[in-house]
Amino acid sequence: MHPGASRYCHNLSAFLSLFEAEGLLCAQDPSDQVIIRHLSFDTRDLMDKTLFFCKGAHFKPEYLRMAAENGAVAYVSEVRYEDVSIPAVLVSDIRRAMSVAALFHYEQPAEKLKTVGITGTKGKSTTAYYVKAILDAALSSECAILSSIDNFDGVIREEAHLTTPEAIPLQQHFVNAYESGLTHLVMEVSSQALKYGRVDGVCFDVACFHNIGTDHISPVEHPDFEDYFASKLKIFNACRVGCVNTDVAYADRALQYAKTAGCRVLTYGSHPEDDIYCSSVKKDGEAIRFTVTTASFAEEFAITMPGLFNVQNALCAIAVCTALGIPPQAIREGLAIARAAGRMEVFTSRDSRVIALVDYAHNRMSFGALYDSVAKEYPDKTVITVFGCPGGKAYLRRKDLGELSGRHSSLVIVTEEDSGEEPFSQIAADIAASIEAEGGRYFICEDRGEAIRRAICENGSDKIILITGKGRETRQKRGTLYMDTPSDVDYVERYLAEYDDSTVGVVLG
Repeated sequence: MHPGASRYCHNLSAFLSLFEAEGLLCAQDPSDQVIIRHLSFDTRDLMDKTLFFCKGAHFKPEYLRMAAENGAVAYVSEVRYEDVSIPAVLVSDIRRAMSVAALFHYEQPAEKLKTVGITGTKGKSTTAYYVKAILDAALSSECAILSSIDNFDGVIREEAHLTTPEAIPLQQHFVNAYESGLTHLVMEVSSQALKYGRVDGVCFDVACFHNIGTDHISPVEHPDFEDYFASKLKIFNACRVGCVNTDVAYADRALQYAKTAGCRVLTYGSHPEDDIYCSSVKKDGEAIRFTVTTASFAEEFAITMPGLFNVQNALCAIAVCTALGIPPQAIREGLAIARAAGRMEVFTSRDSRVIALVDYAHNRMSFGALYDSVAKEYPDKTVITVFGCPGGKAYLRRKDLGELSGRHSSLVIVTEEDSGEEPFSQIAADIAASIEAEGGRYFICEDRGEAIRRAICENGSDKIILITGKGRETRQKRGTLYMDTPSDVDYVERYLAEYDDSTVGVVLG
């Protein structure tokens, strides 16, 4: 759906003036009175009177020709393209141009909502869904969410394919939420979104710095940790309340940055001086209970998602909702039922001897937390891990995850995980070298479904199988294309049924 197509209408000259004022405009073609009703960088999202943005490392001239044939009336680019008859607007920074154009065209819709932005190396999705569950319990309308799991904005409910949408669809989501009568929106904010300005111009009512680890370091992401960390801290540049986790590395630096940025600051953690103070964490059957003390209440809360590390995610959500003035009763109700699809989902065989745990863990911090939690909650189970790493980026993960899996697993199965344009064999070899360095046992199986089948149906029982990195995602990136596939949950349900129908698991030779 194209939001407000009749309402959001501007002359191209207004965009030219905007780009010029922002120091972005390099050149322009004569354009007379060209009317713009829609913005897009995607040939699948075109309508009459579209201003088309030529963006991306894989952009091809034929995309622009296709856009011109299907409604684009002008294009914005860092370079000029021949053989198109529509006017060109040349800018120095296409990402920045998209951001300022979307803010202007859709009239800063985030300012009409209560918005929450969460950044961190791990736990963003679960925290966002904890916040959503609490707000759903407290509000008369559903809370909108933009996450790496899925998006809901009152109009669109879809599986997500990017942690934080690009600037144009992001502003469209805000418009949809506002025009649907929703009042609150919670979103994950990636380091890439902060670095490249996708959220520029958005002032979050509450922003959270949840944690930081070594991840996303590569030539196509962040050149080093300092760039990664500095990008994360930018979330405090435009927020009214900043929440900082005091239990994580670099908390002091994050806290100082937030204070310097000028927002009101709330701390959360396990220190009595924290504004949101957590204590008395205990496992109680299927629930995890803990006490939270703030200036206005001291209450016991419970979460029912597995994983002791999820207490920290819940504490972040409590900090957010305290900043928003949500009463403890709604917080309690929301946390008790909160779920995040593809995060810490547990499936058990009929004889209870095989447990499959599907989780999105995909970096050193999340793997470490997962293994710590499994050791405490399933101490008598043999651990098998099934995972891979993406191609062309985050190279350090291969070493980190290979080391951790080799150290904590009886068997590791290395499989496909969005190999993209890099050969799977190279990714697998890099991971395997680190598993071997830890003395770990492993084998390589590129077919992810077959890898999960062998983990469940072979190598005995009395085991817990950790299947990480994809959750409920239904695509694999192969080359430059995204191919539809069953999710890890689909595979688990299929092969647990197969295991249940057999009498005994076959021992892998």
